[in-house]
Amino acid sequence: MAAPTNKIRNAKLVLLGDVGTGKSSLVLRFVKGQFVEFQESTIGAAFFSQTVAVNDQTVKFEIWDTAGQERYHSLAPMYYRGAAAAIIVYDITNAATFTRAKKWVQELQSQGNSNTIMALAGNKSDLLDSRQVSTEEAEKYAKENGLFFMETSAKTAINVNDIFYEIAKKLLEGQTVQPSTEGMLLTQQQADRPVSTSSCCS
Repeated sequence: MAAPTNKIRNAKLVLLGDVGTGKSSLVLRFVKGQFVEFQESTIGAAFFSQTVAVNDQTVKFEIWDTAGQERYHSLAPMYYRGAAAAIIVYDITNAATFTRAKKWVQELQSQGNSNTIMALAGNKSDLLDSRQVSTEEAEKYAKENGLFFMETSAKTAINVNDIFYEIAKKLLEGQTVQPSTEGMLLTQQQADRPVSTSSCCS
């Protein structure tokens, strides 16, 4: 008797945050297991894909890494519209990026999809001596705004895979949610061939 065919659930995920917070480094660590000390700023947006296995199911993330510079802000809705999940990234050593992250959360709450799963990532957690944003402050904010929160380090890989795994779990738990006017948050396809990691525009 043949084993049941595993199904892949596609999910659009967007990373938002100020320039220099390490969004591209988080994606590079997650997708390729690499870290580049001096990462060039993203122009517009970069696209990657990566799969995550959760028990007997698989989520294929279609990841949009958006530029942090203010001049690209007007393009952001193109990427977060219809997203199943968003990671809002700030730098724990730069309080201004935490303030900016809060503005991204407000924008998503007012203009994004109400079903979008939002995660708050306090990146550069390896730089504890330079910390400007306390864990407690970020946790409190996340709890008050319905986000889940992790401190991450693209450099040391701390919690990088974990934050994507938790998002995948939450997506699968909520997959019975009705489709919105922006389209389905999750789609399914038969896993009739191996899925490989791919990226472009990096």
